[in-house]
Amino acid sequence: MSRVAAIDCGTNSIRLLIADASANSGTAPLADVVREMRVVRLGQGVDATGELAPDALERTFAATRDYAELIRHHGAERVRFAATSATRDARNRQVFVDGIRELLGVEPEVISGDEEAALSFAGASSVLPAKGQDAILVVDLGGGSTEFVLGDSRGVIAARSVDIGCVRLTERHLRSDPPTAAQIAAAEADVDAALELVAETVPLDRTTAVVGVAGSVTTITAHALGLSEYQPNRIHGSYLDLETISDAATSLMEMSRAERATLPYMHPGRVDVIGAGALVWRRILARLADVSNGAISGAVASEHDILDGIALSIRDSA
Repeated sequence: MSRVAAIDCGTNSIRLLIADASANSGTAPLADVVREMRVVRLGQGVDATGELAPDALERTFAATRDYAELIRHHGAERVRFAATSATRDARNRQVFVDGIRELLGVEPEVISGDEEAALSFAGASSVLPAKGQDAILVVDLGGGSTEFVLGDSRGVIAARSVDIGCVRLTERHLRSDPPTAAQIAAAEADVDAALELVAETVPLDRTTAVVGVAGSVTTITAHALGLSEYQPNRIHGSYLDLETISDAATSLMEMSRAERATLPYMHPGRVDVIGAGALVWRRILARLADVSNGAISGAVASEHDILDGIALSIRDSA
């Protein structure tokens, strides 16, 4: 048993998992010690400017400073920091890399979309029942990008990362509150174009089950379930049919930001971008229902994702 610390720094949030990792396949692979999430919006304006904004960097460094203290306090033996879409896209990412190294004492890794996809699959599939050679599609819907990973009990079959995410599409298209029909149509066109790219690499028609991960998916699930607060134990593993998910996504997309802010399970940092996340998730599932000729009739939400995959990668690299 070893204690590891994983940090996932995305476009919208930065998350920490300190866990005891077991190499024994007969036990749970990870036992949580600390799980934290801060919305820092590192990707603020990156799609338009190509650079990380100074205030976004400062928010991220402040959260990392707090995480470093937690890592020391809980005695994690090894640390891995993985940064994703926003940092990949930024011309000034060296400022980010240098700042994280100084605060945390480890070199932050700006991982590729392919590695992000593989880590997401590892994290999500670590807590799902084995389905043998049936192909499961894990969809990691992030702030700047979305990863599509098709795999089975033997590992990843194919993966593709595309630049559709809740922050990116909000900044690019959904500027009104609530968005106009024209803005929604433009965002949907971006999603459709991205799905065409995914289909070039990932045989979506082989999908037998769909697992959605990350905050947009889990928040849509909380909305569909009508929760009185954000309850990870209720959300994790929840299967919802496509009509229920589509209705919940449409509801969130059509609400004003003020209306979303009153929802008891809504994180304040998601209020302005969940509409785009809902649009993306709805459009993805409609495409999967179409290519599967109706075989895909619902999706599972998972609270375990790339963060768990990063922690497992630390264990496996020992």
